[in-house]
Amino acid sequence: MIYLVEHFYSIQGEGKYLGRPSVFFRFGGCNLTCKGFGCREFLPDGTELVGCDTLYAVSREFSKNWVPIKNSSALVAILKRYDLDFCVDIVFTGGEPLINANDKEFVAFLEYLVHKGHRVTFETNATILPDFAKYPVYKECVYALSVKLANSLEPYEKRIKPEVIAKIALKAKEAFFKFSIDKNSIDASLDTQIEEITSYAPLLEVYCMPVGGSKKMVEHNTLALIEYVKAKGYIYSDRLHIRIWDENKGV
Repeated sequence: MIYLVEHFYSIQGEGKYLGRPSVFFRFGGCNLTCKGFGCREFLPDGTELVGCDTLYAVSREFSKNWVPIKNSSALVAILKRYDLDFCVDIVFTGGEPLINANDKEFVAFLEYLVHKGHRVTFETNATILPDFAKYPVYKECVYALSVKLANSLEPYEKRIKPEVIAKIALKAKEAFFKFSIDKNSIDASLDTQIEEITSYAPLLEVYCMPVGGSKKMVEHNTLALIEYVKAKGYIYSDRLHIRIWDENKGV
């Protein structure tokens, strides 16, 4: 079963296609928690959860608010509500959208989008490999490989999957790395981490963006990160949606 957390029409706030008008489909569920990112959400009973900036799409404690999707036509109908007269970019995000990679209705929706000429980007942690042979449509997509670094506090063996990174880079129409970095983690070990990860797909561009689920947190990490990318030759990616709308959801 696919679970849809939210959908909205906005601009892409991160990575290579920053600023592009995009319809976002945020799917529920993730195989990581990333507590090291320090963002907080509260349950109705006051319980505090800590993790990434989209905890409401990651933690099963929020699943009662997720919408079960039984067939791809429901997702097509959602897209048609926006009544756009051009092939807008589509972004699949989460959570981790590729936990649905083998769901037939998920694949059917993806095939519909690609057939219609939409550019589809997966925002993925690069730990789940889509079946490119069984579902060739995955070859036609863009992959923002947001591989998690040590600052996520996820165990190495969970967050780093060399074979997944290498095969997506090889098979996909387009892919790029996108790392979340806070200023306290900018040191020699960061160089080692990024160099190891990028060695599995050395031809991909590397984008670095500041950790933060709020405008204050993003700004706190920005200047140090800009100096880092200047020194290393990477590409700085802002988190434009957070700068504009701060902690608001659905933007």
